[in-house]
Amino acid sequence: MKQDRRKFIKNVSFGLSAALLSPYILQSCKSDIDGKSPFHNLGIQLYTVRDLLAIDAEQTLKNIRKIGFKHVETFGFENDQFWGLSPSALKNILKDNNLSTHSGHYALENFLDKESTERENIENYIEVAHELGQKYIIAPAPSLEKVNDLDAEDYQFMAEQLNKLGEMAKKADIKVGYHNHYWEFKSFANGTKGLDILIAFTEPDLVDFQLDLFWVEKAGFSPQSYFDKYPGRFTLWHVKDMDRNYAEPILEEEYKDLSIEEVSEKIKFTEVGSGAINFTNIIQSAEKAGLKYAFLEQDEIYMEDKFASLKKSYDYIQKNLVK
Repeated sequence: MKQDRRKFIKNVSFGLSAALLSPYILQSCKSDIDGKSPFHNLGIQLYTVRDLLAIDAEQTLKNIRKIGFKHVETFGFENDQFWGLSPSALKNILKDNNLSTHSGHYALENFLDKESTERENIENYIEVAHELGQKYIIAPAPSLEKVNDLDAEDYQFMAEQLNKLGEMAKKADIKVGYHNHYWEFKSFANGTKGLDILIAFTEPDLVDFQLDLFWVEKAGFSPQSYFDKYPGRFTLWHVKDMDRNYAEPILEEEYKDLSIEEVSEKIKFTEVGSGAINFTNIIQSAEKAGLKYAFLEQDEIYMEDKFASLKKSYDYIQKNLVK
């Protein structure tokens, strides 16, 4: 995942160095006895703390573990490094802190673009994911500059590419995943959505989907409707909440011609359990969805102490979503 995801949000900068020493992470974390629930074994998408990783990746990962997270989802692999760390160095830090990584977001914009003449080093991604012990390589987004212009043929091409990547990754016992945002819910002929095309044209034994609960609801749909329609395909979830003052769905006719920057003005995130999304209702469909791994993600944290924000979300999930 490249840093152009920042286009979704207006960055807010706080005292990041001080945040690394948050008193919240000095508290003892909850029991490390692993349960069966993906919410007990909760992960975090590290994009949530991208600014802190840029300051001190090792200390940030230590603090994440102290809060109680069991695993992390990587992003930002570039020039053979994660935030200044080689894959082997990252692997050692995770091991030292009793953290795992089951999945990673890797830049695949060119690979998914039928008009692009450039291609990412897919073989390298597979090697890195295998070294880290990851079971999923996730495509986080197509080219952001083109999302308003994607048509049904573009999604069919992306599905074919995901299948090809899935075949390659299968040799390393790795599966491919696709992470949605809001644009995949644009309607084409007969009301078909981009996400429907991706699911219909990908092989279930090669490609799974990572449903971002925030974005599907922001697009005006319920996660349960997709779990009912495509049971077993959503093995990974991003759990993020929506500020109640920004809970109005972005309906198709209203957003189809808006730029990402304009859409971002209608979006605000908040700590899980503080916003408009009914997670206790959604998790009733976890088994039907095929859920294996759940990740906290918050694209922008507005609290000054970012670790306090993470702990607030983590504690809510442990108290209310763990079965």
